Amino acid sequence: MNRMAADTANTPGGPDAPATATAGAVRLGAAAGATRGRLTLRRFLRNRLAVAGVVVIVLLYVLAFAAPLFSPWDFTSQDPDAYLSPPSARHWFGTTQIGGDVFVQTMRGLQKSLSIGLLAAVVSTGLAAVVGAAAGYFGRWADRALMWLVDLMLVLPGFLILAIMSPWLRERGWFFFMLMLAAFMWMITARIVRGMTLTLREREFVKAARFMGESPWRIIFRHILPNMASLLIVDATINVGSAVLAETGLSYFGFGVQPPDVSLGTLIRDGAPFALTSPWLFLPAGLLLILGVLAVSFVGDGLRDALDPHASHGRFKEKKNA
Repeated sequence: MNRMAADTANTPGGPDAPATATAGAVRLGAAAGATRGRLTLRRFLRNRLAVAGVVVIVLLYVLAFAAPLFSPWDFTSQDPDAYLSPPSARHWFGTTQIGGDVFVQTMRGLQKSLSIGLLAAVVSTGLAAVVGAAAGYFGRWADRALMWLVDLMLVLPGFLILAIMSPWLRERGWFFFMLMLAAFMWMITARIVRGMTLTLREREFVKAARFMGESPWRIIFRHILPNMASLLIVDATINVGSAVLAETGLSYFGFGVQPPDVSLGTLIRDGAPFALTSPWLFLPAGLLLILGVLAVSFVGDGLRDALDPHASHGRFKEKKNA
């Protein structure tokens, strides 16, 4: 026994070698994660369109929420001395038929459209992740029930349902409209997440967590969903643009944001008849909508290339810069 203790003490690291090796492995894993994060960030920063998209999105948010603070007008105020007047020093984007300031209304509409798009994307992606992962991990009756719900939601006409529910949503406000919009955006992603979960649940680290007694939901949130974070991040980014376009379309037809509040969709709807005679009623909202959706699309493409190590665009750029 004493000889064995002496041999252990004389080995490299002594009796604390297993603990030292474990600590080294933890540090190695942390270093690998940090290295992967830096690599992903470097790939993203090399994509100039994606970086430009981030800058444009940040500037749009700052402009939407900060610019009205420097204007003496409110989105509901009226100027009796300026009816349908063109842009001027007094009214930067001109005025409407009843003297409303188009600049402040456009910024208010941009606030609503961006907020609805961002929140709807987060809610829909989160719902898709939970439903898809639960269906794939639990299987059996849970899988059948959840996939039946997904199939049912896929065949329901979302636009028609939102149009029918428009009077009810008008009384509840834009937040409930956002929730209803998100309720029809998650089904395809949920199917993809389910398929990936079916593969991940058979991996060794998931089996080890199950053997150690971790609860199913803890395994889902700590081991399965983090391994598909790249998919969920890209999906959320793309859903922002889709939600903004959906909100704009519904508001254009009168089923979305309701007066006296405004959104880009309502501004485009009200300014469309005057697009040729009074373009300042139509162009600001339309141009900001196009700019915002393009910026979100560029960011989504950049995240996809940066997070996917097999993306051909990312490999080409790495070889080019090597």
